[in-house]
Amino acid sequence: MTNMQPIRLPAKKLRIFDIVNGKYFPGSKEEMKASYLITPLGEKVSRVNLVATVTDKFLSEDGNYSTATIDDGSEAIRVKTFKEDVKLLDGIEAGDLVLVIGKIKEYNGEVYVNGEIVKKIFDRNFESLRRLEILKQAVQQKRIVDEIRNLTSQLSDEELKQYAKEKYDMDEQCLQVIIESRRLEVDYKPKILEVIENLDTGQGVEVGKLFEVLNLPEHVIENTMNELLEQGFIFEPSPGFFKKV
Repeated sequence: MTNMQPIRLPAKKLRIFDIVNGKYFPGSKEEMKASYLITPLGEKVSRVNLVATVTDKFLSEDGNYSTATIDDGSEAIRVKTFKEDVKLLDGIEAGDLVLVIGKIKEYNGEVYVNGEIVKKIFDRNFESLRRLEILKQAVQQKRIVDEIRNLTSQLSDEELKQYAKEKYDMDEQCLQVIIESRRLEVDYKPKILEVIENLDTGQGVEVGKLFEVLNLPEHVIENTMNELLEQGFIFEPSPGFFKKV
């Protein structure tokens, strides 16, 4: 008889903000059900792929437990390692840019990443490329979220559940998280449009420059850029550069 190997779920590229502000659902060993988290954009994830800077590191006296706090500019989270996996954090220090892959776990109300892979990144351009990649991926998901939220006032609960399931294969838990996570936010679109227009010398404005110039949290900039792209106020003349329409 062939031994059945557990299927390793794909690691989703996310901002830490999406994890910290998501809703965690514990798994069940009896039901062979993995734990998972649903982000404010309705994405269900069990494993994550993060790029962030180490801000703090801890190693227990017995050497069986080690953590690293990482921050990607949107939020911070702890990466935890246990027993033989403590070696994953060997050579990692505060200030290092790292790639982290691991499972999302929760203990005593704290959501953290159970580290599986931790690699130091020496090319800082990798960080900018990852931000741009996540920004692009979020555009379509944000469009779906906005559509669902707009329909809450037009459809009954059952009609909305059926619509979300049939059109987007979205289950009831993801739908509920999307509805609950709606927040009243300041409209930063005019400010960002003004900055893009002022900085553009003809070729567009590099996304990294916007993070440098704007005195706003990175997740706010990313969300606003998603909306501006989706609504047609800006476009991307070349990879990583944005122009006002």
